[in-house]
Amino acid sequence: MFGWTGTGRTVLHGLAVLTTAGALILTGPAAPSAEAASVCSGRPQKTVSLAAGELRIYKTRDYACALTVVRIPGAWRAMSVSLQPRGGHPVVDGRAFTGQAGPVTVHALNRCVRASGTLSGETVSTGWILC
Repeated sequence: MFGWTGTGRTVLHGLAVLTTAGALILTGPAAPSAEAASVCSGRPQKTVSLAAGELRIYKTRDYACALTVVRIPGAWRAMSVSLQPRGGHPVVDGRAFTGQAGPVTVHALNRCVRASGTLSGETVSTGWILC
């Protein structure tokens, strides 16, 4: 498999591969950082509170992203998130979720967007933002 004949480097390389694979099996992959917790790329732009969670909007140079997040995940709840660029159609994700609805992303270079989120019957909306 790794060639036990020949140079010592082949044997050492094979042992290094096996050691690394064994370490990953025992410890698992590295834990994600706190910054990697969001599924939307970009910087947070606005957060709107709901009784049981919040609507979060993020923005990169070209795109806007939104999601509705439950404060205490676990139970199935009806929720949705909608994001619409000015002059375009809304992108909606809605049904029963345990943790979050979305993310939904729209192209928003030089365009305002409006977002709305619904969680357990309560709806919030931002109006036109990120202009």
